[in-house]
This record gives sequence, structure tokens and C-alpha cells, in this order.
Amino acid sequence: MSKSAFNPDGLPTPRGSYSLVNVAQPGRMVFIAGQTASDHDSKVVGVGDSKAQTRFILGKIQRAVESAGGTMNDLVALSVFTTDVRNHRDINEACREVLGSNFPTRTMVQVVALALPELLLEINATAVIP
Repeated sequence: MSKSAFNPDGLPTPRGSYSLVNVAQPGRMVFIAGQTASDHDSKVVGVGDSKAQTRFILGKIQRAVESAGGTMNDLVALSVFTTDVRNHRDINEACREVLGSNFPTRTMVQVVALALPELLLEINATAVIP
């Protein structure tokens, strides 16, 4: 798959770890449902630590996209739902650590609550795999 990320002239430069626009050439679209920082036993990983929860969630997304035959470089969009948008710096830092500089587009919104009170965020993803 050919993917190009860019930030068009006339739009503000992103301050976080995301691109404003991703253009993906033909491929298979893979939609990954919202992932949280809960393990196989429904135990929350990284309680009180949004950075640890982000890393854990991105690891789950990586396993999901690889199971469909892709890589993290095939991600074109992430949606982040957080219970406290003030955690954006930790979320951005964890995204940079995991994704490097190949950022998908990203939307982040604050929500009132998630399935368990210890969960700080949930992320869903879209990938285009050649």
C-alpha cells in the first residue's frame, strides 16, 4: 500500500503525534474496534497511568492489524476516547514511542465514562493493507 501523510498549507501544524491528512492507495480496509487497557482476564493494565494504558492499547491494535496481514505503518486513522483530555501529552508521547514518525490521522474526544472506572481511554483504528 502506498500511504502519504501530510499537513496542508493553510491549516495549523499538529502539536501532537498525528497527521492532518493521510492518502492511502487501493488496498483492504481493516476496521479495529475500540480497544481498552484490559487484559485477557478483564484486569485493567496501568491503572491511573494514561501513558501505560496507551502503550498497552496500541500493542493490542498492533496484534489486531498484524492478524489481518498488515503492520502499524498501515494505520491511517485512530479515534481516541479519553475520560480526561488533560492526559493528551502522555497519550501523544506514547503514540510517538510506538508509532515513530509515521502518524495516522487522529481524533481525540473526552467522554464522561468508559466501561470500567479504571479505564482512562479507548482507541479504535482503521488500516489500509495492500
